Amino acid sequence: MFTTGQLCFAAAFIVVFVIAMVIAYRKDKTLHNQFYKGNYKILLGFFAFILILFMIKIFFKH
Repeated sequence: MFTTGQLCFAAAFIVVFVIAMVIAYRKDKTLHNQFYKGNYKILLGFFAFILILFMIKIFFKH
């Protein structure tokens, strides 16, 4: 389905992209800690909302 060259390019792209993202995150880590305190609460709320939707779906399915 994919040629060897395409697979090599995809693998190299993923590796370089992940390295670039790690470097960018490390540069901005102090700003993230300063301005985005408590974001985990929003993430937990989002996951709880999704869980509640699945529970409602399962409840009304039976």
